[in-house]
Amino acid sequence: QVQLVESGGGLVQPGGSLRLSCAASGFPLRYYAIGWFRQAPGKEREGVSSISRSGGQIYYVESVKGRFTVSRDNAKNTVFLQMNSLKPEDTAVYYCAADPDYSGLIPAQYDYWGQGTQVTVSS
Repeated sequence: QVQLVESGGGLVQPGGSLRLSCAASGFPLRYYAIGWFRQAPGKEREGVSSISRSGGQIYYVESVKGRFTVSRDNAKNTVFLQMNSLKPEDTAVYYCAADPDYSGLIPAQYDYWGQGTQVTVSS
């Protein structure tokens, strides 16, 4: 059974940092591209970042470039999203998703999803 579990969310002040983890079970993560998405209340799900199977292709939405960094540790079956210089507009539920082929930022292209982790940026 393919399962993705996000962790690392929480409450942080503006300018702070969080590192999200996406742990996979039931399948070897190295065969899948991973996307990070977020959804704020009343808004559509937005692609934040993605990383290909090899890690050679990485994408970021414009609003997080220079602040977020995606990485993967296939030996640990885990993908990370390091989020620095967080802003209140980054507040959302963050999801990771996996797909064996697609490595972009379109949510509908991904086959498997985690349950999400809440990130709240507030003073």
